[in-house]
Amino acid sequence: MTTTHTEDAILEADVLVIGGGTAGPMAAVKAKQANPKLKVVLLEKANVKRSGAISMGMDGLNNAVIPGHATPEQYVKEITIANDGIVNQKTVMAYAKASYDMIKLLDSWGVKFEKDETGDYNVKKVHHLGTYVLPMPEGHHMKKILYRQLKRHRVQVINRYMATRLLTGSNGQVAGAFLLNPRTAETAVIRAKTVILCTGAAGRLGLPSSGYLFGTYENPTNAGDGYAMAYHAGAELSGLECYQINPLIKDYNGPACAYVTGPMGGYTANSKGERFIECDYWSGQMMLEFYRELEGGKGPVFLKMDHLAEETISEIETILHSNERPSRGRFHERRHTNYREKMVEMHISEIGFCSGHSASGVWVDEHARTTVPGLYGAGDMAAVPHNYMLGAFVYGQIAGEDAAAYCGDNELPELDAAQVAKERERVLAPLKRTDGITPYQMEYKIRRMVNDYLQPPKVTRKMEIARERFAEVREDMQYLCASDPHELMRAMETHFILDCAEMAAAASLYRTESRWGLYHYRVDYPETDNDTWFTHVQTIKGEDAMPTCFKRPIDPYIVELDEEEKDSYSKLRINKSAQQ
Repeated sequence: MTTTHTEDAILEADVLVIGGGTAGPMAAVKAKQANPKLKVVLLEKANVKRSGAISMGMDGLNNAVIPGHATPEQYVKEITIANDGIVNQKTVMAYAKASYDMIKLLDSWGVKFEKDETGDYNVKKVHHLGTYVLPMPEGHHMKKILYRQLKRHRVQVINRYMATRLLTGSNGQVAGAFLLNPRTAETAVIRAKTVILCTGAAGRLGLPSSGYLFGTYENPTNAGDGYAMAYHAGAELSGLECYQINPLIKDYNGPACAYVTGPMGGYTANSKGERFIECDYWSGQMMLEFYRELEGGKGPVFLKMDHLAEETISEIETILHSNERPSRGRFHERRHTNYREKMVEMHISEIGFCSGHSASGVWVDEHARTTVPGLYGAGDMAAVPHNYMLGAFVYGQIAGEDAAAYCGDNELPELDAAQVAKERERVLAPLKRTDGITPYQMEYKIRRMVNDYLQPPKVTRKMEIARERFAEVREDMQYLCASDPHELMRAMETHFILDCAEMAAAASLYRTESRWGLYHYRVDYPETDNDTWFTHVQTIKGEDAMPTCFKRPIDPYIVELDEEEKDSYSKLRINKSAQQ
């Protein structure tokens, strides 16, 4: 693909999938299966063979709805309670009903799930109410398996091109995307009837306590690309005040994995080795109890496994040191942390956007459709609460199949030449500057301000200052410079990060209550106000080109909750007096 900076290469596709991690390959394969005649293009800014949050595999499914262990109705109820009632139950139910079929499909493709002596899936209990966790002892093969399916179905894969903005047609429908090659600075355009965003979480929003820009819990290549592109295309985003915050290993950009150790007898403990929460399922309330323990004189918090039998610890090591983050074993070895002798120190992650672990994402319905015609979302960037990897697969399938049907009813939109020219000028501007601010300096400044002013517990005046500081940074973006194509990619990611920071501040200021435990704990408004705020908070790009928020009513539930269940996630603490 060759081009100049004055005339872009123009490609065409029926279905353009942006993001080659988890949801993207599934969306592409399912679109091709639905209509083999369609031209399906999968775009990945790295290489699809080792890209996305599961680049090194995954150690299990966190939300497997398997007959005999759980029902879709039970799962919908669990997620509704875990997310303080702020859910579109139709989207959760669509996932839950398709969960088991997706597990069987992945099984048939060669993904190895843990099974018992009868051949049944060996599901573990970690969640507060239900039983949904399915281990994957050999999950490191996941990307190879997905790539094999892409080749088998002849999906066209374009590696090493990033999408910088979505293009829209005269009626507001999606019309394609503008692309940048981070190795050559070549630009291109893909016209498309429909686009599926599968770009993952906004992992580089907050700054890790280590200070490393790329030492994040989430895959650091996920800079909020999809959130920003959907925003600029006119889509609604939802729940951006509901941050992702996770329990990490101290000084290591990975989870402590109580999900894996919990069913085997491990648990989260305070500095005295005491268990203080009865459930290690990640929720905002769990993180609030974690924060209180850290700040209440009984910290640090640890993952305790030193009481377990040798064969159990050996099994845990095999799983945790070979899947997802295989550097974990070396980290513990250098820290002289032997699970048999020491507890593993934990800490709280930086904030981010992610529906997979919380609820913040681009608004989609049960068909994976956004509010922009022809634009779909799947995976961590689509607002289906507590979606996880299996949810990314399911919504990838839903999006791929629905997008294929959309193509049959719609023509390829015309390109707006002025829109393309404006984007080309914006993208290439940093490369033309010989002096200015590097993307690394600019990114560090934005993310440090995110930590200083947006990190929970949230304070109104701090968030107001954040908006003032972000406005100043936006003015400084005219000085952003790049010395080579790789830095130009980082410059575009800096734009994404600033967009997400501004949206996070706007949504957090708009919801004047506390909800979701630590995710949206406002010191000025410490109580939950269901009379006023039992609603979705939506964010869109306003007429002044800044984020504006409004309420979207919650649709009537399709699975009703029992009164005694509604506050079950607020009862996680074992020793209530420890809060005092």
